[in-house]
Amino acid sequence: MTDQLTLDLPHRPALGRDDFWVTNSNAQAVDLIDRWPQWPGSALLLIGPRGSGKSHLAEVWRKASGASEIKADQLERGKVPDLLSNGAVVVEDAPGDRLDETALFHLLNLANEQASHVLITTRDVPNLWNVALPDLLTRLNALTLARLAEPDDILLRAVLVKLFTDRQIVVGEGVVEYLVVRMERALGAADDLVAELDARALAEKVAITRPFTAKVLKERGL
Repeated sequence: MTDQLTLDLPHRPALGRDDFWVTNSNAQAVDLIDRWPQWPGSALLLIGPRGSGKSHLAEVWRKASGASEIKADQLERGKVPDLLSNGAVVVEDAPGDRLDETALFHLLNLANEQASHVLITTRDVPNLWNVALPDLLTRLNALTLARLAEPDDILLRAVLVKLFTDRQIVVGEGVVEYLVVRMERALGAADDLVAELDARALAEKVAITRPFTAKVLKERGL
């Protein structure tokens, strides 16, 4: 018998402020984002590991500020004025594969001159970006850091429940607790696990129970 054919249909995650749970692991970053437009300066670095909630929190701020958005490796000097036309911009995933350092420097300078705001999301502090332009590195190192730490148990539980809810899946508390104890301490890992559990359960025509979850995690070496 062949495996059940499953359709890879997209699900629509919720990205509202009410869906972002505040715990010790993210409170400092959330506080800084919520202070806008009374930031310490015109730009802020939102820093944290993969899946820590950077994109979610940046989207919350984008909606509040009306900011435009661009990937760091798509930034070009000619785009800078238009990016700041609304008075705010999110630069995602810095430094990216190809950072136009002159463009970023120009963006930060123009934002400061115009009293606009720039939110830059990144996994690493600027000293690890291999920046060649000394003036840009100096400017980046002077920015306020909004730090997202590795998620704690409270945040992992909340995010797992949200991820299952986004996919319209109802699971027991035992499933969530089993995952929290054994999974990688990263929200990106939670997303991957929920996606795999969903796909496997559809393929095997079973509910996502604790024994089923244990089987899937065992096959993943967890």
